Amino acid sequence: MSLRLADMTNNVRIMPNIVIIAYKGVQQSALFGLGEMFELANQLMGDDVELKITHQVQTSSSLDNTQCIDVVILPPNLTGARGSDDQDLHSWIQRQHSFGAIICSACAGSYWLGYAGILDDRPATTHWALEADFKSIFPRVLLRPEHILVDDNDIVTAGGVMAWVDLGIHLIGRWCGPTVVSHICRQMLIDPTGREQRNYRSFCPNMAHKDQAVRALQLWMESNISEDLSVTALAGRAGLSIRSLQRRFSNSAGYSVNQYVQELRIEKAKGLLELTKLTISEVCWYVGYQDVSAFNRLFKSISGLSAGRYRQRFKINHTQQGQS
Repeated sequence: MSLRLADMTNNVRIMPNIVIIAYKGVQQSALFGLGEMFELANQLMGDDVELKITHQVQTSSSLDNTQCIDVVILPPNLTGARGSDDQDLHSWIQRQHSFGAIICSACAGSYWLGYAGILDDRPATTHWALEADFKSIFPRVLLRPEHILVDDNDIVTAGGVMAWVDLGIHLIGRWCGPTVVSHICRQMLIDPTGREQRNYRSFCPNMAHKDQAVRALQLWMESNISEDLSVTALAGRAGLSIRSLQRRFSNSAGYSVNQYVQELRIEKAKGLLELTKLTISEVCWYVGYQDVSAFNRLFKSISGLSAGRYRQRFKINHTQQGQS
């Protein structure tokens, strides 16, 4: 299949030279999957050599500064690697950025960008589960972990482990236009729009702190989600003043009391939507809310999806579950 140049956006003329970095521990499916996506884009654009994305995989040890590079991609890894000791690679990334290259990452690949110093005071994303760690190491980065992709022109970051797919589609769209993107998505069965990291994010509260009163309250809330969880009621249960509870809870759990209660109730609601046949109204009441409309607004503000859409996307097939 080939596409005429007229089918593409008028500004598509110069194709990029892309380098994908094969650092130690890199996710192999991302490393070669990105290349396959770029190759498919080239096929869809026909036989014109000038309209080809040039791409290559390079190891950290083979990099130099004599190449003309337009895009650098740091893929994810599944090994827990964070790249703090890859000073030579950090310096190379920084130099390529200063030379005008677009620097991209997916998932934990963002750590290399952070260590290179190019994310300071810039919006970026990474895997939602890395939020706390990433913020502690790079406090100047304007982290947006709810987004699956953040395009800040010369820096493009993607969130989850499989968000390299979103990154590849996004880059192809930059140079090849929406028609090519549409063909690739149909051929590879990729949903091109509508995903956010917060659709997949789980609430993982911190209980590894030393405030026993706060931890006891957290444990009680886990089992009493439909009870009165107002600040006043919780302070009374903990035997603390409202001000003391708010201060100690925020310092220990990392959330205000009200934020924590909202996150916890929505997390419980997600589980009910995935695992039970309760109606949305029943789920709302089960987790302690009386106003279904308000519950739906809160659910969407936290998860990025309405309760109904969340159930459609994430419900577990009970027949299959029983057979497993």
